[in-house]
Amino acid sequence: MSNRTKIEEAEPNGYKALLALEAYINRTSLTQKHKDLIKIRASQINGCAFCLDMHTRDARKAGETEQRIYALNAWRDTPFFDEQERAILALTEEVTLITGRVSDETYNNVSALFDEVYVSQLIMAIITINAWNRSAITTHKQPTL
Repeated sequence: MSNRTKIEEAEPNGYKALLALEAYINRTSLTQKHKDLIKIRASQINGCAFCLDMHTRDARKAGETEQRIYALNAWRDTPFFDEQERAILALTEEVTLITGRVSDETYNNVSALFDEVYVSQLIMAIITINAWNRSAITTHKQPTL
């Protein structure tokens, strides 16, 4: 059991601001499948057990297949993801691992497949799950059985 801060209790206004960002993401035109892929892939990269547990469960409920979830960390080596999903996964990885920057190739690929609004929404969704991951990891938030 962790004795770390529960941000939602200690700083409810900050937590509510993050919830508001999540609510915004839920109101965008992003497809559920795209949101799920972003959340799972960023959480894999960040090693957030709490978020991985939550978002893989949510993805399954939304119709995502076990096969695609299991292969997500090796998406480049499978035929399971379409061109749009591959572009989104590449962007998710580069934004999550931002020290390497987002390459022109990745950004231009996403921009060729989606309009400016959708690209902006993708970026905001990636930023949001990274904020949630960092919060959960820092405070040792654990998945439940």
